[in-house]
Amino acid sequence: MPAAAVTQRVRDVFGNPFSLLTADAAWLTSTVLALAAGIYESRDFSAMPILADALQEAGCGNDDILTHCRDANGVHVRGCWVVDLILGKL
Repeated sequence: MPAAAVTQRVRDVFGNPFSLLTADAAWLTSTVLALAAGIYESRDFSAMPILADALQEAGCGNDDILTHCRDANGVHVRGCWVVDLILGKL
C-alpha cells in the first residue's frame, strides 16, 4: 500500500493529534446517532456529508468535524474518529 494511502487511513482513525475534541451532548440527536450507527455498521461512508449536515443542524460548529465529514477526497475506514466520537467509542 502506498505511503499516502496509509497516511490517509491513519488520519481518518486518529484525526488531528493536536486537537482534543469531545462531542457536545446537544449534537447527539436521534438523527445524528442513527446516521453514525448506520455508517459504522455498514462501513458505507457515503453518508458522511449527510452526517455533517445533521451535526450542523444540531448546533455543531466545529470545523475539524464538519470538514472531515465533507471532505470529498477523504478516505474513511471503520474507526473513523468522527463516527467513533459520536458513538462514544473513543
